[in-house]
This record gives sequence, structure tokens and C-alpha cells, in this order.
Amino acid sequence: MKSDLPLVDFELNGTAVKAVEGDTILEAARRAGVAIPHLCHKDGYRPDGNCRACMVEIAGERVLAPGCCRAVTPGMKVRSDSERALKSQRLVLELMLADMPEQGSKWTDGSGSEELPLPLPGERSEGPGGGEGALPAPGQHGELSEWAARLGVTARPALKALRRDQPAPDLSHPAMAVNLDACIQCKRCVRACREEQVNDVIGYARRGAESIVVFDLGDPMGDSSCVACGECVQACPTGALMPRTLIGSQQVDREVASVCPFCGVGCLVTYKVRDGKIVAVDGRDGPANRSRLCVKGRFGFDYAHHPHRLTKPLIRRDGVAKDGNVLRDPARWSEVFREAGWDEALDFAAGKLKALRDAHGPKALAGFGSAKGTNEEAYLFQKLVRTGFGSNNVDHCTRLCHASSVAALLEGVGSGAVSNQVKDIEHSDLIIVIGSNPTSNHPVAATWMKNAAKAGTRIVVADPRATEISRHAWRTLQFKADSDVALLNAMIHTIIHEGLANEEFIARRASNYEALRERVARFSPEAMEGVCGIPAATIREVARAFATARSAMILWGMGVSQHVHGTDNARCLIALCAVAGQIGKPGSGLHPLRGQNNVQGASDAGLIPMMFPNYQRVDNPAAHAWFEQFWGTKLDRQPGYTVVEIMHKALAPQSDPHKVRGMYIVGENPAMSDPDLNHARAALAALEHLVVQDIFMTETAWLADVVLPATAWPEKTGTVTNTDRMLQLGRQAIEAPGEAKPDLWLIQQMARRMGLAWNYAGPDAGVAAVYEEMRQAQHAAIGGISWERLEREGSVTYPCLREDDPGQPIVFVDRFPTPDGRVKLVPAGIVPADEQPDAAFPFVLITGRQLEHWHTGSMTRRSAVLDAIEPVATACLCGADIEALGLVPGQPIRVRSRRGEVALQVRRDDGTAPGSVFIPFAYAEAAANLLTNAALDPFGKIPEFKYCAVAIEPVAA
Repeated sequence: MKSDLPLVDFELNGTAVKAVEGDTILEAARRAGVAIPHLCHKDGYRPDGNCRACMVEIAGERVLAPGCCRAVTPGMKVRSDSERALKSQRLVLELMLADMPEQGSKWTDGSGSEELPLPLPGERSEGPGGGEGALPAPGQHGELSEWAARLGVTARPALKALRRDQPAPDLSHPAMAVNLDACIQCKRCVRACREEQVNDVIGYARRGAESIVVFDLGDPMGDSSCVACGECVQACPTGALMPRTLIGSQQVDREVASVCPFCGVGCLVTYKVRDGKIVAVDGRDGPANRSRLCVKGRFGFDYAHHPHRLTKPLIRRDGVAKDGNVLRDPARWSEVFREAGWDEALDFAAGKLKALRDAHGPKALAGFGSAKGTNEEAYLFQKLVRTGFGSNNVDHCTRLCHASSVAALLEGVGSGAVSNQVKDIEHSDLIIVIGSNPTSNHPVAATWMKNAAKAGTRIVVADPRATEISRHAWRTLQFKADSDVALLNAMIHTIIHEGLANEEFIARRASNYEALRERVARFSPEAMEGVCGIPAATIREVARAFATARSAMILWGMGVSQHVHGTDNARCLIALCAVAGQIGKPGSGLHPLRGQNNVQGASDAGLIPMMFPNYQRVDNPAAHAWFEQFWGTKLDRQPGYTVVEIMHKALAPQSDPHKVRGMYIVGENPAMSDPDLNHARAALAALEHLVVQDIFMTETAWLADVVLPATAWPEKTGTVTNTDRMLQLGRQAIEAPGEAKPDLWLIQQMARRMGLAWNYAGPDAGVAAVYEEMRQAQHAAIGGISWERLEREGSVTYPCLREDDPGQPIVFVDRFPTPDGRVKLVPAGIVPADEQPDAAFPFVLITGRQLEHWHTGSMTRRSAVLDAIEPVATACLCGADIEALGLVPGQPIRVRSRRGEVALQVRRDDGTAPGSVFIPFAYAEAAANLLTNAALDPFGKIPEFKYCAVAIEPVAA
């Protein structure tokens, strides 16, 4: 019960009870430990009151009232256990049971080609007498059977004879089964789809006895516009909608609380485990997701059980050259590698690295860590490189996604993390979403944006592509690719020159304002509309709205950061927020949406070549001295090489004293993720010794000398940090296959063989011990978050400096963590992309992710559901360009750049601007990064993934 809300006294079943003001009778009864039947109600959803199972009797009222949508009032006298109330409750349950299919009926796809038994009794997430997580009694029809058993209700044969005819079951979707024969029309699924996730797929059609739940215009679920978030499945109380993996039995051996292993939103999940395998996933009521999930989080779990899993250490066979062929059949690994025992593999892996270090010096080695693993793994890996390899040549995928954002944020506001959490947009009058496609890349975060839009928040979408979130936008600014600075400077110009700047905020909390004002004076909307393609009047309208909003927030993605001017783009966003005073308060601030599940945490832990943990520069004398003392060893004083620089150094001549000769790669796949892949693959093949630690034979692993089988996310315990600065605990749900070992154990074994006397004792390969050491290194951020607290609370937001500190979801309230406490405004000018279209390469290539696939596809393309939904590499073109090129959707085409070419299928997408093409980068057989440009932002050292020149031509039959 929330102590800060007024309390209401009322009487329930003859007992005096206190309720929170605004509570419904059902909510108040639950708090008091009184169970009232309910089927259409679900925690967090709008009350609907249509199932009438929760009817109660209120003294002085003629008719019964639904407890789920009737608010408690002072002095109210309620009985849920009176004869009249119980009779009504039982009647409703009996009528619903009578309309249920018989046990032993079959699911079918309607053609008779597939028959499976109906779901059997099982545990559901919500049951009688309890909230989320209660363990109900068994029943064939989920919560309906559970409540019926509790109230002693059975369906009479006479009522069974009155069952209405129902549509045939629908198994057209690869993830979900639909059996409307079990539907009680509670409309939970409708609210789940239309009000929670705001996907607007599920509706309610017809009237009376003919009423029915439908998908789009009555389409089969698999043919509808469903994005497979599965919210309807989790909401359904009877199993009318359910995961296909649970058809036949919903019984599980155990449920394990953990965190989703995919994007940076950090959704909390519950793994359902049977016979040692994950069979389903539910969303948990976590602070970032409130039980919501997307298709990856809910249905992408089976990658961990894929037959391609590495189960034994592998060593490259003598005489098998690294020929650059990374598209081999993973099942034929024995053509390249032989199995080895752990001692042999580890001795060889670490011994050769040590020999290269001793012969050529510390700069001869480098390490790539992973943002897909835990904070503890990231911390220990960077410590190994710095103290064992002897250099700062350590990096990870943040270099390829938000390095420029972090560079600008550290420079401007003194912190690389977000100022406000995504869900804080519920307090925003206006939000700008720029360079991001959240419905595909951060789907649960996108639901909060859509919810906010429905509640009246104005969304401005600024992007070269008109994506799905544009459907909910107040204004869409589809600017020309590569013109971010022109658009943003024009907005800043408008705010300053129309007298809308927050002069009080600027005078008190900003520096270098005069230089900014002088720079943007030349960037009037009228001067920039031809550059960015947005009418001057629209630029001014949006700028005025942002400046005058009570609260406004900017969220951005890799469309901002992955340019040679990515740091300048982020500098402009910081300046835009600052001149309007839109930072340091609820609903206002800066939020770079993190791509992978632990990009934020891996960066915090020091997996960056120029930063120790907690963003302390390696060339800062005080920080350097502190870490030398903390780790008890001498450390390199010079920043290390970044991802792309390491590849260049791997191809350096033998005479180069800083040539990189050996690498240790944990959970990264640079043979797919780096720009200009022909160059990157050649660099990896040129290494004298490459150690790859992963769960699959990735494209990078084919170029290794030693492959160490590691653990998938559900097989380990550890922490991750999401895009909201929430430090969250994931727990092991299943065992690793074969001889695969925990990543943390492997890193320690490599360290010992490199000469480091490490001994992190304790369960889970010493996770807690590593965490507590990492906490000391990051004391200024997570000092108040002990391992015991994480085990108790599961999720804590930082900064958090004391055990009793609840954490700070909003930062920069009073000052910025800069030397003078002010935000530094850094002017930016127009810097063109490194490569421009011409007659030979007339199109602009934009790369990115799809909803169903993630990162390099090594995990999601081994998920049966995800690969079934999106099995083929596609290139998105607008209809006008498809027609002009003489193509048709689905036709094979070839896309060429100055660096490589790929073959894929055309997909029509009129949100893609004329003259541009969008290609996702998760498909090894058509790797977009064969085309992309390795040109770097000079500050963030991030490659220009979002802009290069390409040509498009049909593939000859």
C-alpha cells in the first residue's frame, strides 16, 4: 500500500478494511487477502467489467456491481461472499465453462493437416486470490477452470448442449495458436493489442451471439499485420490464445526470473523450463517493461537449444588455411577444426597470446569484448587486457553504435548515460525521436511512446525514413540523409532568434553559449530548407513547440551516431535541449537508445580503449594511479586502438612495431559487424593467433585458431545495465550443453595462463566476487548497489551511492558532472558524408535492424519463430524507385558499392525516401557491411554505417 496516498475506510465481508483512494473493490479486496473471481481484469490494464465474474453486493444498492471497475468510497459496505453475490459469480463461471471445448479436442489448421491436443492444465501468471506470480490450481481452461474449481462450479450437460458454433482453430502463425472455441470474449487480448502495445491488430466484430475476436479484417493470424509481441497470449485467461510451444501441456518444471538478452530496453522476463529446456517466456513486471515483451523477447529463446551450439573446444587443423570463407555450413566444422580437451585448448589459446606479447610487446595483442554478456564478464575482460596483455587495446560494439553519442555527452554534460528513462515520456508534452526506428529496434520502449501519444503527448519523428512510429506522430520530418546538423541548427537558430531561449537556464547552467549563437546565426530555416528538405515553416513550428513545451525530451538512435559527423549530430541535440532549458526535470532530457542488452553496462565497466571503468580516462594521471594501485600492477598510459583501428593494425606490415598480431574475441562477431567486411575479414585472417569465445560457429569463429564454447544468456547468472541506467540481475535458467563453460570461468582461465594470479571464488564462477570488485571501481555510480541488494530487488537505477538510496531516474537536476557544473555547448558545422552518390553509384545505402532480427543474426536467425517470420534478406525501396528501375517486389537484385556487393530481394517500403535503399545487416548471405564505408568520425571513432553510395541492378535469371 502506498503510504503517500490518502486511505479510505470501508467494510468488506463484515471486516473493517483500509483501501488506497482510487482503488477498485477488486484491488482493495486483493490487498486485504480476499479472493474475488475475475477473468476480464488484468493488473495494469484498463478495467472493462464485461465478464461479470467479480460481481459483489453493496449495501443500499438494488443491483450487484462489478468489483473490477467500481471504486471504493468511504463507509461503503461490500460483500463478495453473500449468497446473492456468490450465486451470480457461480452462474457466470458455469455459463462460460459450458461454452468451452471438451478435453481431448484437437487444434487444427482447418485443413486437417495438423492436429495437436488442446492445452492441458498448467500454471499461469495470474490466478485466484493473488496477483502476478500466484500459483493457481490446475485446470484445462486456465484461469476459468481455476476459479471454477475454487467455487465448486461444473458445467451441466444441459448447458453444454447449448454451445454455440465456433470458428476452426488457427495455426497459421509460427509462434501462436488461436482457438476461439475457448474464447470467453473477455477482451483482454483487444486491450493488450490496442491499448497496451498499441499495435491495433486485434479487434471485436459482429454482435450478440455472433460476436468474435478478429485479426485485422478477419484474417488468419499468420496473414495479419500482427508483430508477434505476444501480449495477447500473456493476457488470455483461458488458452484461446497461447504459445505453440505449450500446446498439449502448459505444465513446466520451474520458472526462473531473468532479463531479456536482446535490446537495451532491459525487459524483465520469466523463463518457463521443462525437461531442461526453455519452453516459453512471460514478461515480468519490471520497471522498464511492466510485463510487456516483443517478438524477440517472448519467442526468440530457442536459439539456446539450437543444434549448432558449440559444445567442445576446437583447434584449427594443421595445414587448413584461413581462406576467408565465412559462409561454411556450421555442421561441417570438422573440416576446419578438431576437438580438443580443455587444458590443451586453453594452454594453446593463452600460450600463443603470451608468446606474441613477450616477443613483440603489449601492443601486439588486442581484445574485443561483448555487450551481449554480463557486466562482470565485461569488467573482467577489460581488466585481463589491461593487466595481462599490457595495453588498452580493448573495445566492443559501442564503437559501432553510440561511440559518437558518448563522446558528445561526456564532452557536453560530463556523463555518457541518459538523463531520463524512456518511460519518463509519460510526463512529456513533446518528444523528438530522431535517427531511430523504435518499433523495430526498441519495441517495448516504442509502446511507451505510443501510449504517450494516445494520452496527448506530441511526437516529432525526424528521420530519412518514415517508419512505423510516424503513424503516431504529430509531425514527421523526413529530412534528407546526411543533413542532421542542418536541420538541428535551424531549430536552434529559431529558438534563439525568436526569443524563445531559456535565458535563465543558459545564464545559470550553460557555457559557451555565445559561440553557439554565433554559429547558428547562419543556419536560418529558410537557408537550410533546401539542404535538409524540410520546409522552413515546419522547422519553425517544431522548434517553437519544443521550446515552449512544459517538458520535452529527445530520444535518438544510431541514425544520429553512425556518421562521420555523428558527434556533431549529438552536440546539436545537447545544444537544442540546453537552449530550451529542457533538461534536468521530469519529461525533459536526452536519451540515446542503447542497441544491445548491455551496451551501457559494458561501457560503464571499462570495455573502451580510452576509458577505465566509470569513464575515467586512461591518460588522466589521477585515474591511472588509482587503478594501478587497485589492480596492483603497472598500466599503459596511452589510449588503445578502437575496433576499426585494430583491423588496420592487423594488416600493418611486419615492420610496424605496433602491428596487432593476436586477438581474443569474446561474444563479438566483427566478421559481420564491422564496416567494409572484405577488409575486416582479411584483417582477422592475417592475425597470427585468434581466440574466439562464443556459443556458435560465427563468421568470425571460422577465422579462429582456437574456438572456446561458452554459455548463452539463459545459462548464466550476472548483471546487465539497460538504456535507462537500471542495473538488473539475470539468473541462470538452464545448463550449458556438452562441455561448454561459463564465460567468466573462461576469462579467468585465460588470465591465469597469461600469468595473472586471479581467484574469484564462489558460486557461478565467482560472479558475486567480481561484481563487488567492479562496484569499487564504479563506486561513484553504483556504490550503493550491493550484490545482496540486487538479489533482493532485482533492478536498481544508478547513480545510487548508498544502500538506502532508491537511485536517481532523472539526473542533472541541479548541476552537470562537468568541472564547472555547467553544460558545455559545442557549435557544429556541416560536414558532408565521406562518400557521395554519383552516376556510377546513384543510391544512398542506409543500414539498420529489423524487428525480428538483432545484431549479426547469430542468435535470432537460429530462433525458429524469428527466422520463420523473416527468413530472407531484403532491400527496401520506395515504389517510385522500384518502378523506375523496372523491378517488382520480391525480385532478386544486386546492390554494389565501391567495396563489395550483395544479392537479395526487393521489398516495397514507401517510407524509404526516393534515391535511398535500406538493408538490414543480420543476414550473412547478404551482409550489408560488405558495402558500408569504414570512414570514421574523428571524435567518436565510429564508422559511417548510415551513409554510402551504392548501385542497384537486377540479378540475371
